[in-house]
Amino acid sequence: MRGKYVNVIVDIAHEKVDRPFQYRIPPSLQGSIEEGMAVTIPFGKGNKEIAGYVVEVTDRAEYAEDKLKEITGIRTGDMPVEADSIRLAGWMKRQYGSTMINALKTVLPVRQKKKQVEKRTVSLVLEEDAAKKQLALYEKKHQTARARMLAELIAQKELPYELITGKLHITAATIRTLCEAGICTVHSEVLYRNPVKLEHRETERKKLSDRQREIVECIAEDLKQEKPGVHLIHGITGSGKTEVYLTLIEQVIAGGKQAIVLIPEIALTYQTLIRFFNRFPGRVSVMNSRLSDGEKYDQFERAKAGEIDVMIGPRSALFTPFTRLGLIVIDEEHENSYKSESMPKYHARETAIQIAAFQGAGVVLGSATPSIESYYRAKNGAYRLYEMTERLTGGFLPKTYIVDLRQELKEGNRSIFSRKLSLLLEDRLSRGEQSILFLNRRGYAGFISCRSCGHVMKCPHCDVSLSEHRGGRLVCHYCGFEQPVVKRCPVCGSKYILGFRAGTEQIEEQVKKIYPRARVLRMDADTTRGREGYENILSAFANKEADILIGTQMIVKGHDFPDVTLVGILAADLSLAAGDYRAAERTFELLTQAAGRAGRGEKPGEVVIQTYQPEHYSVQYAAEHDYKGFYEEEILFREMMQYPPAAHMLAVQIMAVSEEAGEAMAKKFAEALKQKQELRVIGPAPASIGKVNDIYRFVIYIKHKDYEKLVEVKDFLEEFLNRMENRKETAYFDFDPVNPY
Repeated sequence: MRGKYVNVIVDIAHEKVDRPFQYRIPPSLQGSIEEGMAVTIPFGKGNKEIAGYVVEVTDRAEYAEDKLKEITGIRTGDMPVEADSIRLAGWMKRQYGSTMINALKTVLPVRQKKKQVEKRTVSLVLEEDAAKKQLALYEKKHQTARARMLAELIAQKELPYELITGKLHITAATIRTLCEAGICTVHSEVLYRNPVKLEHRETERKKLSDRQREIVECIAEDLKQEKPGVHLIHGITGSGKTEVYLTLIEQVIAGGKQAIVLIPEIALTYQTLIRFFNRFPGRVSVMNSRLSDGEKYDQFERAKAGEIDVMIGPRSALFTPFTRLGLIVIDEEHENSYKSESMPKYHARETAIQIAAFQGAGVVLGSATPSIESYYRAKNGAYRLYEMTERLTGGFLPKTYIVDLRQELKEGNRSIFSRKLSLLLEDRLSRGEQSILFLNRRGYAGFISCRSCGHVMKCPHCDVSLSEHRGGRLVCHYCGFEQPVVKRCPVCGSKYILGFRAGTEQIEEQVKKIYPRARVLRMDADTTRGREGYENILSAFANKEADILIGTQMIVKGHDFPDVTLVGILAADLSLAAGDYRAAERTFELLTQAAGRAGRGEKPGEVVIQTYQPEHYSVQYAAEHDYKGFYEEEILFREMMQYPPAAHMLAVQIMAVSEEAGEAMAKKFAEALKQKQELRVIGPAPASIGKVNDIYRFVIYIKHKDYEKLVEVKDFLEEFLNRMENRKETAYFDFDPVNPY
C-alpha cells in the first residue's frame, strides 16, 4: 500500500499513549511500508527510538507536515501484523477493555522471528572424469583440504554440509572456493521444527452412530452457508463427541479449508493428539505452553504456508494465521482456562465466534457439562443445540454413591476414606481393576466449614462463603462484609470448625499405609513439572503399571482408561465454598467429569462422592448425571441474583501504591457510577487478596442486562481516568469474570 504517512501504535502498554501516532514515511521507504509492519520510531521529547506497529498507511496528514516526525526504519526481526489481526485486536480492545498494544500482543502470540533451521547439502557438479582430474591437481599442489572434500564428493555425489565441516574438518571458506570454481553447489532447505513426533498408525475407522451422523450432517449443511452459525454439542462422557469433530474436520479439509481445535491445556494429552494425527497424518500441529519459542514460531509459519490443516491447542491456538479457516472446535467449552487472566481478559468462546464471523467459518462447542452461558444461549436460539445421551461402548453411566462425611465422623471414622470407598478400593485391588482418587481442591484455600454438620460460614448479604484472612477475620469478597473467625459452629456448637488442609501427598501416604501392596501414581503440579512428566504418568497408568491414580482436576479431563471401574471423589463439596457465584456450576462440572472416568470400557463402573453437603443440588444432580435438572435450578438462582448469563457483570479492579489512594479512587468510581440510575453497582470493597507486591487492590462490580451498556461504562471510566492529572492509580476491566476478585 502506497502513502506518505503512517499511523502507528507504540509498543508501550499505557492508556495515556493508547492511540495511533502519525509519522512521515521517508523517501527511502516510500512504497515499502504496509499495514501490520513493525517499525522503529522516534518517540517523546527525547526522540527515544522505540518499536511500534503500523495500523494504517495514508495520504492524509492529520497535522502540519513540519510537525510530523519520520519513522526510522522497518524492524526486520518482528513478524508482520496481518490486517485481520489488527481488526481483531481493535475488537478485543473495545470488547474487553485493554490497550491496543496489549491486544495486538495477544493476537500475535509469536511476535519475533526466530532463526530458521536449515538443512544444507553439498552436491558435485562436475562430471566424474573432470572431477578426478581436478582431484589429481589438488593432490599435486598439496591442497589437502580441497582434495579430501572432493574425494568424498566423487564417492558420495552429495554430502550434508554439517558432515563436511564437522567430520571432514573442512572450513566454510574451502567449500565456498570449490563452489566458485564450479566444482560443487550448496542446496539449502528450510526445516520446520515439528513438536508432533508421532508415528502414523492405520487405525480402524469408527462407524458413526445414527445420532453422530445426524449431527454431522446438520452442522456440515450449515457450514456451506455464507454465514455459518454456532453449534453446541451436549454429549455425556463417552458419547463420541470427538468422532463428530474428526468427521466434520475431514469434510472441511476436503473442501480446501482449515480447522482450529481448542482443548484446555490440562486435557491436551497424547491420547487426544494421536486420534487427530492418525486421521490427518502430517497435516496436524500442536500449540501449547511447553513448546520453545522456535517451535511456536515454526508452527505459525507452517500454518501460513499451508503446510498444515489442523492446529490443536489451548486458547492461544485460536490466533493461528490460517488463510482458509473453515471451522473452530472448542472441546470442554465449559473450562475456565478459556478465559484469559491477563489484559485483555478475553474469553476464547466469544473471540472464536468473532474470528469465525470475520472469516466466514463455523464454530462447534462441545461438553458433557456445557457452561451455563452456552446452554442458556442455546435454549434462547442463539446457538443450535444437539444432545448425545448414550455411551458408544453400549455401557451404562456408573452407579454413584453419595457418602455423608458428617455421619462418618459421628460413627467414629476420622479417616479421609469413607467405609464405602475403602470397601470398594479393596474389591478393585483384589480383582486387578484400576481406581482413580480425585481430590477436589479447587477453592479450598481459606474457607471455613464445620466437620460435624457441614455448615459453611457464609456472607449474610451475598450467598457466598466468607474467606479466612490473617488477623482472625472472615471477609466477603463481593460486598466487604467482615466478622471475626468463629471457634465453634454457630449451628451445632461443634468445635470441629476449621479450614481444609489435606493434599495429594497426604492421600498418597494414607493409601500406601492402608494398601501396602497397591501400586500408586500421584499426578499434581509437583509430579508433572518436567516437559513429559504429565504424559509419562498417564501412559504408565494406561499401561496398567499402577492400580490407583491420585490427583487433582488434571486427572479427570478427557482421559479414557477402559480398566478404571472405580472413582473416589474426596471432599466433593470443597469447590462449593470458593466465594464465587459460579461455585455450584464448577462443583457440578468437576463431579460429573470425574464420575465420567469410571466404567468407560466393558466393565461397569462405580463412583463414591464423599461430601459434607450431600443435600446440595449440585452434588445430587451430579450423582444422577442430570445436567438439565442442574441447569434449571442454577438458572433460577442466576436470574434472581442477576448474575451471568441472566445479566452481564463488569468487574473493575483499582490498583494503587497507597491504600488510602486506592480506596479514594474506588469510591470516586463508585459515586460516579451510582449516578447512572440503570446500573446495579456493588462495592467498592477490598479485593480477595488486598495487596500484592505492595500494590493495594480494590474491586467494584457493575451489573446490567445489556453487554453494550457495560462497554459504555468501561469507556466512561477510561475517560474518567484519562482526565486525572498525575495519578498513580490504574484500573483493569473484566467482563463476566470467571474468578472472584
